[in-house]
Order: sequence, then C-alpha cells, then structure tokens
Amino acid sequence: MIGLSFGGMLAAEISKIIKVRKVILIASAKNKFELPFIYRLFGKLNLIKLIPKKIFKQQNSITNWIFGIESDSEKQLLKSILKDTDLDFFSWAINEIANWKNEIYPENSFHIHGNKDRIIPIKNVKADFVIENGGHFMTVNKAKEIENVILNLI
Repeated sequence: MIGLSFGGMLAAEISKIIKVRKVILIASAKNKFELPFIYRLFGKLNLIKLIPKKIFKQQNSITNWIFGIESDSEKQLLKSILKDTDLDFFSWAINEIANWKNEIYPENSFHIHGNKDRIIPIKNVKADFVIENGGHFMTVNKAKEIENVILNLI
C-alpha cells in the first residue's frame, strides 16, 4: 500500500486494520510526532476552524514555496489541483491531520521523504529514503527518483 501526504497517514491507519506486506509513505508522517508541533497545537486549541476555507484555494508565491514548486507548469498544476479541491473535504482533512492521535509506526513501513519538504519538514521524520531537493510536490518534479526507490522496494 502506498500513501502520499495525507494519504500516507490514512495508509498508516488502514495498515492497523488490514494486514499488508508493505506500507510505503511518500512526503507523509508515520505518526503524530512526525508532524510539526504547531499543527498539533492548532488541533488541540481548535484553531483550525478559525482559518478561512477560501485561503486553501489560493495559489500564489507562498503556496508555491511551501509546496516546493519549481516550474511554470508545476504552478499551473498546483493551481488546477487547488481549484478542483472540495473546500469542505480539505478543511476536514486539515482538521484530521491536526488532531491525528496515532503514536505508533506502521509495521513493514518504508518512508520516502524530501529534504526540502516545508509542509512536513525532514527534521520531524525518520525517513528511510531521502530525496535530495525534494519538496512536498516531489511526486511531480522528482518522480524518477521516487520511482527508483519504489521499484527497489517491491
């Protein structure tokens, strides 16, 4: 099972219920302690609900920097992704991330993480494979490196 970002957190939870041979997490967190403290603080204080939902729809130089966008085509892709994202789902997902309770590492997990990820900084995670200059958008701009790691794991 492979999970990217929030999907990796879901994969960690699913692996508690369904026995899988391997869990591959990409640009994600294995447990709540790998998330930045500020996320957990916002969750604990219920501050997530104070953030206007429409802020999540805006693609600009700040979101480009946070996601590690490297080219004009990536800017357009991020803009399209944000435009197509359901705000209620996105708001719910952010709240779930901030309030995630998992404290254990998934069994048979392998963690691929970029050393330039600003959403889940590398200093917070114990990555098995580090993608050089990989940001949170590395599945787009570092796809070949990630593919090579995955192929070696399966």
